[in-house]
Amino acid sequence: MDSLEEDLTCSVCYSLFSDPRVLPCSHTFCKSCLENLLQVSTNYSIWRPLRLPIKCPHCRSVVELPPSGVDALPSNVSLRAIVEKYQRDSEPRAPSCQEHRRQPLNMYCVQDRQLICGLCLTVGQHHGHPIDDLQAAFVREKQTPALLLARLSEQKWSQVCELGEQLEQEKARCDALLRQDRQEINQFFVSLEEVLARKKQEYLEALSEAAAEVAVTYDPLIHRVKELQEEQLDLVSLGSSVEEEDSPLVFLEKVHQFRDRVEKFIRTPLPSGINLSVTPRAATYLQQNWPAVTIGSLEQAPVPKLRCCTRCDAGR
Repeated sequence: MDSLEEDLTCSVCYSLFSDPRVLPCSHTFCKSCLENLLQVSTNYSIWRPLRLPIKCPHCRSVVELPPSGVDALPSNVSLRAIVEKYQRDSEPRAPSCQEHRRQPLNMYCVQDRQLICGLCLTVGQHHGHPIDDLQAAFVREKQTPALLLARLSEQKWSQVCELGEQLEQEKARCDALLRQDRQEINQFFVSLEEVLARKKQEYLEALSEAAAEVAVTYDPLIHRVKELQEEQLDLVSLGSSVEEEDSPLVFLEKVHQFRDRVEKFIRTPLPSGINLSVTPRAATYLQQNWPAVTIGSLEQAPVPKLRCCTRCDAGR
Protein backbone atom coordinates (compact mmCIF):
# COMPACT_ATOMS: atom_id res chain seq x y z
CA MET A 1 0.00 0.00 0.00
CA ASP A 2 2.89 2.38 0.68
CA SER A 3 4.37 1.94 -2.83
CA LEU A 4 0.91 2.49 -4.37
CA GLU A 5 0.44 5.69 -2.37
CA GLU A 6 3.83 6.86 -3.58
CA ASP A 7 2.77 6.33 -7.20
CA LEU A 8 -0.41 8.32 -6.53
CA THR A 9 1.46 11.24 -4.96
CA CYS A 10 2.19 14.50 -6.76
CA SER A 11 5.93 15.25 -6.88
CA VAL A 12 5.28 18.96 -6.29
CA CYS A 13 2.98 19.01 -3.22
CA TYR A 14 3.69 15.44 -2.05
CA SER A 15 -0.02 14.79 -1.57
CA LEU A 16 -2.42 12.53 -3.41
CA PHE A 17 -3.21 13.86 -6.87
CA SER A 18 -6.03 16.42 -6.88
CA ASP A 19 -7.59 16.96 -10.34
CA PRO A 20 -4.51 15.52 -12.12
CA ARG A 21 -3.56 17.19 -15.45
CA VAL A 22 -1.15 15.90 -18.11
CA LEU A 23 1.57 18.11 -19.59
CA PRO A 24 2.60 17.70 -23.25
CA CYS A 25 5.68 15.86 -21.94
CA SER A 26 3.26 13.22 -20.55
CA HIS A 27 4.02 13.95 -16.88
CA THR A 28 1.09 14.46 -14.51
CA PHE A 29 0.67 16.98 -11.71
CA CYS A 30 -2.14 18.48 -9.65
CA LYS A 31 -4.02 21.29 -11.41
CA SER A 32 -3.40 23.67 -8.49
CA CYS A 33 0.34 22.85 -8.48
CA LEU A 34 0.60 23.61 -12.22
CA GLU A 35 -1.28 26.89 -11.75
CA ASN A 36 1.18 27.96 -9.07
CA LEU A 37 4.13 27.03 -11.32
CA LEU A 38 2.57 28.88 -14.24
CA GLN A 39 2.07 31.99 -12.11
CA VAL A 40 5.74 32.03 -11.16
CA SER A 41 6.84 31.34 -14.72
CA THR A 42 4.80 34.17 -16.30
CA ASN A 43 6.11 36.71 -13.81
CA TYR A 44 9.63 36.30 -15.12
CA SER A 45 8.89 35.27 -18.71
CA ILE A 46 9.77 37.12 -21.95
CA TRP A 47 7.74 34.55 -23.92
CA ARG A 48 5.34 35.38 -26.63
CA PRO A 49 2.23 36.83 -24.96
CA LEU A 50 -0.12 34.43 -26.75
CA ARG A 51 1.74 31.37 -25.44
CA LEU A 52 2.27 30.52 -21.77
CA PRO A 53 5.56 28.76 -20.94
CA ILE A 54 5.89 26.27 -18.09
CA LYS A 55 8.83 24.04 -17.10
CA CYS A 56 8.02 20.45 -16.19
CA PRO A 57 9.13 19.83 -12.60
CA HIS A 58 10.00 16.26 -13.49
CA CYS A 59 11.92 16.35 -16.80
CA ARG A 60 12.71 20.12 -16.72
CA SER A 61 11.55 20.61 -20.32
CA VAL A 62 9.75 23.85 -21.19
CA VAL A 63 6.36 23.45 -22.81
CA GLU A 64 3.88 26.00 -24.15
CA LEU A 65 0.33 26.28 -22.95
CA PRO A 66 -2.54 28.03 -24.78
CA PRO A 67 -3.84 31.31 -23.35
CA SER A 68 -6.48 29.47 -21.33
CA GLY A 69 -3.62 28.00 -19.30
CA VAL A 70 -3.89 24.88 -17.20
CA ASP A 71 -7.60 24.48 -17.91
CA ALA A 72 -6.66 23.57 -21.49
CA LEU A 73 -4.58 20.59 -20.31
CA PRO A 74 -6.29 17.21 -20.47
CA SER A 75 -7.32 15.50 -17.21
CA ASN A 76 -5.76 12.17 -16.31
CA VAL A 77 -9.12 10.45 -15.90
CA SER A 78 -7.70 7.01 -15.15
CA LEU A 79 -5.36 8.34 -12.47
CA ARG A 80 -8.18 10.35 -10.91
CA ALA A 81 -10.34 7.22 -10.70
CA ILE A 82 -7.52 5.25 -9.10
CA VAL A 83 -6.94 8.00 -6.52
CA GLU A 84 -10.62 8.16 -5.64
CA LYS A 85 -10.83 4.37 -5.25
CA TYR A 86 -7.68 4.39 -3.11
CA GLN A 87 -9.18 7.05 -0.89
CA ARG A 88 -12.40 5.08 -0.48
CA ASP A 89 -10.51 1.91 0.36
CA SER A 90 -8.35 3.78 2.85
CA GLU A 91 -11.32 5.07 4.83
CA PRO A 92 -11.79 3.21 8.14
CA ARG A 93 -14.41 0.51 7.95
CA ALA A 94 -16.78 -0.56 10.65
CA PRO A 95 -15.27 -3.38 12.72
CA SER A 96 -16.48 -6.90 12.02
CA CYS A 97 -17.93 -9.34 14.51
CA GLN A 98 -15.41 -11.94 15.61
CA GLU A 99 -18.10 -14.52 16.26
CA HIS A 100 -20.05 -13.99 13.01
CA ARG A 101 -17.75 -13.54 10.06
CA ARG A 102 -18.10 -10.35 8.00
CA GLN A 103 -21.03 -9.12 10.05
CA PRO A 104 -20.56 -5.42 10.94
CA LEU A 105 -20.75 -4.35 14.56
CA ASN A 106 -23.48 -1.77 14.01
CA MET A 107 -25.60 -2.08 17.15
CA TYR A 108 -24.92 -1.18 20.78
CA CYS A 109 -25.99 -3.71 23.44
CA VAL A 110 -27.20 -1.64 26.40
CA GLN A 111 -27.05 -4.58 28.82
CA ASP A 112 -23.49 -5.66 28.05
CA ARG A 113 -22.27 -2.20 26.94
CA GLN A 114 -20.57 -3.38 23.74
CA LEU A 115 -21.03 -3.32 19.96
CA ILE A 116 -22.77 -6.34 18.44
CA CYS A 117 -23.92 -7.46 15.01
CA GLY A 118 -27.43 -8.46 13.87
CA LEU A 119 -26.75 -12.16 14.31
CA CYS A 120 -25.54 -11.59 17.89
CA LEU A 121 -28.95 -10.05 18.60
CA THR A 122 -31.12 -12.59 16.81
CA VAL A 123 -29.36 -15.92 17.35
CA GLY A 124 -26.28 -15.13 19.41
CA GLN A 125 -25.52 -14.64 23.08
CA HIS A 126 -27.08 -11.15 23.07
CA HIS A 127 -30.50 -12.47 22.05
CA GLY A 128 -33.28 -10.47 23.69
CA HIS A 129 -30.96 -7.81 25.06
CA PRO A 130 -32.00 -4.14 24.75
CA ILE A 131 -30.11 -2.35 21.98
CA ASP A 132 -29.56 1.21 20.89
CA ASP A 133 -27.70 3.24 18.34
CA LEU A 134 -24.19 3.91 19.54
CA GLN A 135 -24.30 7.61 18.72
CA ALA A 136 -27.74 7.99 20.31
CA ALA A 137 -26.54 6.27 23.48
CA PHE A 138 -23.48 8.51 23.48
CA VAL A 139 -25.60 11.67 23.18
CA ARG A 140 -28.02 10.47 25.84
CA GLU A 141 -25.27 9.72 28.35
CA LYS A 142 -23.15 12.74 27.47
CA GLN A 143 -24.47 14.77 30.42
CA THR A 144 -24.35 11.87 32.87
CA PRO A 145 -20.78 12.54 34.18
CA ALA A 146 -21.70 16.15 35.01
CA LEU A 147 -24.85 15.01 36.84
CA LEU A 148 -22.92 12.40 38.77
CA LEU A 149 -20.26 14.97 39.70
CA ALA A 150 -23.01 17.28 40.92
CA ARG A 151 -24.38 14.50 43.11
CA LEU A 152 -20.93 13.88 44.47
CA SER A 153 -20.49 17.54 45.27
CA GLU A 154 -23.88 17.88 46.91
CA GLN A 155 -24.12 14.68 48.93
CA LYS A 156 -20.90 12.79 49.31
CA TRP A 157 -18.33 15.54 49.77
CA SER A 158 -19.58 16.76 53.14
CA GLN A 159 -20.05 13.19 54.33
CA VAL A 160 -16.56 12.18 53.21
CA CYS A 161 -15.01 15.26 54.84
CA GLU A 162 -16.89 14.66 58.09
CA LEU A 163 -15.88 11.01 58.12
CA GLY A 164 -12.28 11.97 57.43
CA GLU A 165 -12.26 14.34 60.40
CA GLN A 166 -13.80 11.67 62.64
CA LEU A 167 -11.20 9.14 61.58
CA GLU A 168 -8.39 11.62 62.20
CA GLN A 169 -9.76 12.35 65.68
CA GLU A 170 -10.12 8.66 66.50
CA LYS A 171 -6.61 7.98 65.29
CA ALA A 172 -5.26 10.84 67.42
CA ARG A 173 -7.16 9.47 70.45
CA CYS A 174 -5.76 5.97 69.93
CA ASP A 175 -2.25 7.35 69.43
CA ALA A 176 -2.55 9.29 72.71
CA LEU A 177 -3.64 6.14 74.55
CA LEU A 178 -0.77 4.18 73.08
CA ARG A 179 1.71 6.89 74.07
CA GLN A 180 0.36 6.84 77.62
CA ASP A 181 0.62 3.04 77.74
CA ARG A 182 4.13 3.18 76.36
CA GLN A 183 5.19 5.61 79.09
CA GLU A 184 3.60 3.51 81.83
CA ILE A 185 5.18 0.31 80.51
CA ASN A 186 8.59 1.96 80.30
CA GLN A 187 8.21 3.23 83.86
CA PHE A 188 7.06 -0.20 85.07
CA PHE A 189 10.06 -1.99 83.63
CA VAL A 190 12.43 0.73 84.82
CA SER A 191 11.09 0.21 88.34
CA LEU A 192 11.35 -3.56 87.90
CA GLU A 193 14.94 -3.23 86.76
CA GLU A 194 15.72 -1.04 89.78
CA VAL A 195 14.26 -3.62 92.18
CA LEU A 196 16.17 -6.43 90.47
CA ALA A 197 19.35 -4.37 90.61
CA ARG A 198 18.88 -3.81 94.38
CA LYS A 199 18.22 -7.50 94.96
CA LYS A 200 21.28 -8.40 92.94
CA GLN A 201 23.36 -5.95 94.96
CA GLU A 202 22.04 -7.43 98.23
CA TYR A 203 23.04 -10.91 97.07
CA LEU A 204 26.50 -9.73 96.06
CA GLU A 205 26.96 -7.88 99.38
CA ALA A 206 26.00 -11.05 101.28
CA LEU A 207 28.59 -12.99 99.28
CA SER A 208 31.18 -10.27 99.91
CA GLU A 209 30.52 -10.43 103.70
CA ALA A 210 30.94 -14.20 103.64
CA ALA A 211 34.17 -13.82 101.68
CA ALA A 212 35.44 -11.33 104.26
CA GLU A 213 34.62 -13.77 107.08
CA VAL A 214 36.50 -16.54 105.25
CA ALA A 215 39.49 -14.25 104.85
CA VAL A 216 39.47 -13.32 108.58
CA THR A 217 39.40 -16.99 109.48
CA TYR A 218 42.01 -18.37 107.11
CA ASP A 219 44.45 -15.54 106.38
CA PRO A 220 46.14 -15.53 109.89
CA LEU A 221 46.52 -19.28 109.79
CA ILE A 222 47.97 -19.23 106.31
CA HIS A 223 50.36 -16.47 107.38
CA ARG A 224 51.52 -18.52 110.42
CA VAL A 225 52.10 -21.60 108.27
CA LYS A 226 54.22 -19.57 105.89
CA GLU A 227 56.33 -18.30 108.84
CA LEU A 228 56.91 -21.90 109.98
CA GLN A 229 57.93 -22.86 106.46
CA GLU A 230 60.45 -20.02 106.36
CA GLU A 231 61.78 -20.97 109.85
CA GLN A 232 62.30 -24.59 108.80
CA LEU A 233 64.10 -23.58 105.61
CA ASP A 234 66.30 -21.25 107.64
CA LEU A 235 67.18 -24.09 110.05
CA VAL A 236 68.06 -26.39 107.15
CA SER A 237 70.43 -23.73 105.80
CA LEU A 238 71.91 -23.16 109.23
CA GLY A 239 72.51 -26.91 109.73
CA SER A 240 74.44 -27.06 106.46
CA SER A 241 76.67 -24.17 107.51
CA VAL A 242 77.36 -25.80 110.91
CA GLU A 243 78.52 -28.99 109.19
CA GLU A 244 81.08 -27.06 107.22
CA GLU A 245 82.62 -25.37 110.30
CA ASP A 246 86.30 -26.50 110.82
CA SER A 247 87.05 -24.86 114.16
CA PRO A 248 86.14 -27.22 117.04
CA LEU A 249 85.30 -24.45 119.48
CA VAL A 250 83.19 -22.52 117.01
CA PHE A 251 81.59 -25.75 115.79
CA LEU A 252 80.52 -26.76 119.30
CA GLU A 253 79.02 -23.36 119.97
CA LYS A 254 77.09 -23.38 116.70
CA VAL A 255 75.86 -26.92 117.34
CA HIS A 256 74.56 -25.83 120.72
CA GLN A 257 72.68 -22.91 119.25
CA PHE A 258 71.37 -25.02 116.36
CA ARG A 259 70.12 -27.69 118.79
CA ASP A 260 68.21 -25.10 120.84
CA ARG A 261 66.48 -23.68 117.75
CA VAL A 262 65.59 -27.10 116.39
CA GLU A 263 64.17 -28.22 119.74
CA LYS A 264 62.18 -25.02 120.02
CA PHE A 265 60.85 -25.38 116.41
CA ILE A 266 59.83 -28.97 117.05
CA ARG A 267 58.01 -27.98 120.24
CA THR A 268 56.13 -25.19 118.42
CA PRO A 269 52.51 -26.40 117.84
CA LEU A 270 51.07 -26.26 114.36
CA PRO A 271 47.94 -24.18 113.76
CA SER A 272 44.73 -26.17 113.92
CA GLY A 273 43.15 -26.83 110.55
CA ILE A 274 39.74 -25.31 110.12
CA ASN A 275 37.22 -26.66 107.66
CA LEU A 276 34.61 -23.94 107.13
CA SER A 277 31.28 -24.36 105.36
CA VAL A 278 29.35 -21.43 103.80
CA THR A 279 25.68 -21.83 104.54
CA PRO A 280 23.28 -21.50 102.94
CA ARG A 281 24.65 -21.70 99.41
CA ALA A 282 23.42 -18.52 97.64
CA ALA A 283 22.74 -20.20 94.29
CA THR A 284 20.80 -23.05 95.93
CA TYR A 285 18.85 -20.58 98.05
CA LEU A 286 17.97 -18.60 94.91
CA GLN A 287 16.75 -21.69 93.07
CA GLN A 288 14.67 -22.85 96.03
CA ASN A 289 13.04 -19.57 97.06
CA TRP A 290 12.80 -17.33 94.00
CA PRO A 291 10.66 -19.39 91.55
CA ALA A 292 7.57 -18.60 93.65
CA VAL A 293 8.34 -14.86 93.76
CA THR A 294 5.83 -12.76 91.83
CA ILE A 295 6.41 -9.34 90.37
CA GLY A 296 4.18 -7.79 93.02
CA SER A 297 6.18 -9.38 95.84
CA LEU A 298 9.57 -8.75 94.30
CA GLU A 299 10.44 -6.11 96.91
CA GLN A 300 9.90 -8.74 99.64
CA ALA A 301 11.85 -11.46 97.83
CA PRO A 302 14.22 -13.10 100.39
CA VAL A 303 17.97 -12.65 100.40
CA PRO A 304 19.93 -15.19 102.50
CA LYS A 305 22.13 -14.22 105.43
CA LEU A 306 25.25 -16.23 104.76
CA ARG A 307 27.47 -17.45 107.58
CA CYS A 308 30.67 -19.41 107.74
CA CYS A 309 30.94 -22.28 110.21
CA THR A 310 32.95 -25.44 110.69
CA ARG A 311 31.53 -28.63 109.26
CA CYS A 312 30.83 -29.91 112.71
CA ASP A 313 28.77 -26.81 113.49
CA ALA A 314 26.90 -27.23 110.22
CA GLY A 315 26.02 -30.75 111.24
CA ARG A 316 24.43 -29.66 114.49
